[in-house]
Amino acid sequence: MFKECCPELIPVMEKVAAENPHIDKLIQKHAELNQKIDDVEEGREYMDELALDALKKEKLKIKDKVYQAVLQYKKEKGL
Repeated sequence: MFKECCPELIPVMEKVAAENPHIDKLIQKHAELNQKIDDVEEGREYMDELALDALKKEKLKIKDKVYQAVLQYKKEKGL
């Protein structure tokens, strides 16, 4: 998902993840949620709409946290 929305940040995101295990776990969780959402939307799994919306909101919160960490890293490193 991150590669689709902001490919220019991938190198920085990889550096942040390598230095920060919490961010690395968030990126992994984001990927898991993305896969789960795709499975539901493509009919491979069933989930009611409320549960699906909750997953989407959780994924968005994670994305925001990772993005903020990347911006902070860039600011600190002068990138």
